[in-house]
Parts: sequence; C-alpha cells; structure tokens
Amino acid sequence: MLSDKSRPVIEATAAVVAEHMPEITPKFYAHMFEAHPELMDGTFSRANQRNGEQAQALAGSIVHFAVHLLEHPDTLPETVLARIAHKHTALGITEDQYQIVYENLFWAIAQVLGDAVTPEVAEAWTEVYWLMADALITLEKDLYAKQANDKMWTDWRVASKEPTGNAAVTFRLEPADDTPQTPGQPGGYVSVRIKVADGLRQARQYSLSGDAAATDHRLITVKLDEAGEVSPVLIQSVEVGDVVEVSNPYGDITLQDSAAPLVLMTAGIGITPAAAILSALAEQRSDRAVRLLHGDASWDSVALRDQVLEAVQALPDAQADLWLGVVPEQAPEGVTVHEGQVDASQVELPAGAEYILCGPLAFMQSARSSLIDAGVPATSIRYEIFGPDLWLAA
Repeated sequence: MLSDKSRPVIEATAAVVAEHMPEITPKFYAHMFEAHPELMDGTFSRANQRNGEQAQALAGSIVHFAVHLLEHPDTLPETVLARIAHKHTALGITEDQYQIVYENLFWAIAQVLGDAVTPEVAEAWTEVYWLMADALITLEKDLYAKQANDKMWTDWRVASKEPTGNAAVTFRLEPADDTPQTPGQPGGYVSVRIKVADGLRQARQYSLSGDAAATDHRLITVKLDEAGEVSPVLIQSVEVGDVVEVSNPYGDITLQDSAAPLVLMTAGIGITPAAAILSALAEQRSDRAVRLLHGDASWDSVALRDQVLEAVQALPDAQADLWLGVVPEQAPEGVTVHEGQVDASQVELPAGAEYILCGPLAFMQSARSSLIDAGVPATSIRYEIFGPDLWLAA
C-alpha cells in the first residue's frame, strides 16, 4: 500500500515523528483553529482541546497507521479506521475538511522538525496522510449513504427526563419535524449538539441506552460531568419541550448477529451501551449465553438498573454480577453482588465468548489484560471508549 519510494523514508523517520507528535499536534490545532474558527463551533470539542486528549488521539492514530503500513504492507488497520470513521460521521465531518487538516498539520510538522523535513520526508508523510484520509473518506461516504436522510443534524424535542443512578439522566427525544430517521443499533450512539454558556455550539456522543432501532424516539443517558460544558447544560438547563440537534446514529461496537456467548464488562456510566444490548437481546428472545460484569460505587449508583435487571431476568441464559464499593444488605433478585472492583476470575466465563468492554480507560485496560491472561483471544475483545481514543494513543 505504501510506495517503495516512501517506505524507507517512513522507516527512517517514524520514530522521530512519533517522538515529536506530542509537540506537533497542539501546534497544529492552535494554528488550524486560528485560521478556521468555525471548526470549533459544533464540530471539534473545546474541552478535548483544553485537556489535550484530542491531540493525543490524533497523534496516536497517525503513528499507528504509519507503523501498520510498515508492518502489514498489504492491509489497512480496519478496526482503527472504522472507529474513527464512525466518530467522524457522528460529527458531520466532510471530505473538504481533510485538506484543511493536511495543510495545518504539515505546517506544524515543519515548525517542530525544521530542516529535518526535507522534500523527501514531506512527500513520504504526505503519502501516509492521504492514504489514511482517503480510506476514511471512503468509509465515511459509505456510512453517510446508509442514512435515511441527507442531513448531518436534525431537530429532536425532549419528551421526558428521568433520573437514573448517581447523577445521570435518561432523555427521551422525539423528532421535531418529519425528516426520515435512521434506525440505530444496540451499542451505538448519537451526537447531541447544543449551545453552551458563551453561545458556541458543542457536540458530545451519548450511547443509545434503549430502543436503539426505534426511529420515532431516541433514548440517551447522560451522566453529569460538573467540569464539562455539555452535560451540565443538558441536565440542568434543557427542559422537556426544548429542541436539541441530534446526529444520525453510528457506532462500530454494536450487537452482532451471532450465537456465541456474550460477556459485557462495564463500569460506571459505561453500562449504557450494555443496557441497550441487553434490552435488544431480551426483545429478540435470544437464547445466547449472556454475562454482565459491572462495577460501580453502590447499587443506587448503577444507571438503568431496573432496565438491566428486567432484561437479564427475561433472558433464559443470562447472569449479572456486580462489584460494588458499598454492598447492599440484600442483593437485588437475580444479581450476584461482590465487594470491590470487577474481577472476572471470580466468575465462570462461557467458552468461546465475545467480549465488549465499556467504562473508564484504566478499567478497560485492566479488564482486557486479565482476560488475555486467562486465555481469551485478543480478537474476541472489543471496547467502546467515550471521547478520544487515548488507549490507541498510548
């Protein structure tokens, strides 16, 4: 895939570029937003710029792509590309924006690396960039083509707000006009875009926490991040009857048509996509072996707990194990409660299972390591991460 001319140049410079990416990407974003401030209004997350997470994720994805081209010249890192493409389409990224990114990124590379960026080096890394960009553009065009409409954003009215768990609220959204809507998939998500305190529009992704395939409503569950820009507005200021902008549904970590056992390992608000998956399986009257392993502060902290319990009890071969910081005096019916943090070694896992992880990054890294140590193939483990993929960046 990478040309014979560029390969030795990338081999010789990959380590240097990777080493300096933490310096390159902040310069890139600052320069791009100065030239194109409109990109901060409803497309890029201002919070992820402030905390540096978006810069880390971009650096990780580019370096990962370049290294993959060197180590696996006949393939592309499809899993990584799919994850990025779904995030992009949920934000309405367009093909012309890749040229803007290219111009500003390579300006930043030249600023940081200086004379080391010879014409040969610039040409080779340009090839890497456009190989990655063209692959993403192709994936994103295909995703956009599957929408039931040709709009990036449509208006949805808040029909209800219901508190659930600790500092979380489930929103029921209903279409505010007659735009055809795209069915979602259990485990998928939508972006919600609203105006924040200073009038700037900001978008965040939220899992479809139930009725994922419905087109006459969307259910999302939002946990309050007191330091955030969007969740406080949604929870504290957006009222029933208000209208918000919502994207079409996307997501690459969704329920697959499979007979294999399924293990959902979650923590905190990471239970939201698992809740949708469990509800979908219960509605299908699935006979799959399903195991939920969830960690939380207490039983009262568990978001969507009634929905999860109902689904688990409706499935013929489902079990739920909860690890809680504070153990209730009486365990809820149908749930086995443990004290402490999620520990898969304390339960019997079904052979040949597929695994989906969702929760804080440290939790997922620990869970994945314990599963691999227990002999689970890495290819059987998928993860959903909220926000930029810092796991890849690491």
